[in-house]
Amino acid sequence: MREHAERPAPGWLYLVLRVVGSGLLIATAAIHLDLYVTGYRTIPTIGWLFLLQVIAAFVLGLAVLIIPSRLVIPSRLAAAAGAGFALATLGGYLLSVWIGLFGFKEVRTSAGIAAGILEVAAFVALAALALAPAPAGAAAVRETTGPARFLVQIPPSLARAGRIAAAGLTVAALVLFGLALAGAGSPTPAATTTLGTTTVGGTTVLTNANGFTVYSFAPDTPTTSQCYGTCAAYWPPVIGTTAAGTGLPGQVSTIKRTDGSEQLTYNGHPLYTYVGDSAAGQANGNNLNLNGGLWLVVPSG
Repeated sequence: MREHAERPAPGWLYLVLRVVGSGLLIATAAIHLDLYVTGYRTIPTIGWLFLLQVIAAFVLGLAVLIIPSRLVIPSRLAAAAGAGFALATLGGYLLSVWIGLFGFKEVRTSAGIAAGILEVAAFVALAALALAPAPAGAAAVRETTGPARFLVQIPPSLARAGRIAAAGLTVAALVLFGLALAGAGSPTPAATTTLGTTTVGGTTVLTNANGFTVYSFAPDTPTTSQCYGTCAAYWPPVIGTTAAGTGLPGQVSTIKRTDGSEQLTYNGHPLYTYVGDSAAGQANGNNLNLNGGLWLVVPSG
């Protein structure tokens, strides 16, 4: 039997889905832009991928908002592209949490959680927009022929199948997102048994026991760390005892953090590593003004 065309979608429904879908995409772009500016820009490969992600989200969000619903094919394609982008971005986040991407493994932060939730919501709104029946008064719905007609007036059976698939993807995304958050976190740094040194730009600087460069944070005092929460997720404190400094010329001491752990200090500077350093000997965090202050490598002398 020949299928009956679905009833045209009311204009207000298209408007709501367009505004909501566009707004959610632009909101995720704003979060990613903030993350890029406050640290990701210094991480090799991940930095420029983050910037491309920000640009793409802004462009797609504006396209969904600007293209009128009466232009059925362009508006459907923009909505479908936005939905696919939101899902792909969430997938990239999940991969970076579970196994890492390009040598960088994501940690759990409030910004990352918010972006993930918005991406799921954006997928739902934009998938609904892409699969909605053509609105009443849409240009040349009946006159359209050939392959373009499929995009203008999706057969009801395929539209229903698409909605079921989108609902399944939404549930799967939420489950995987929840599992990723449960398994991720701001890990407690392992205790450093010794401090070492390496050469960065001709200067001998401190490293932790694994050879990763350590940094000082300008707002700190010799007795207090100002780096907690998201800051400590991206700049893990170096935990250890004064025995770690055996053989170094400077003075090694410790301060007590709010969680009770002992953070190493060197010549009065609490010590940190940087998640943007994916290998020993790197110093991608040097001279960065992030999380409220300047970060510098720590000279050994």
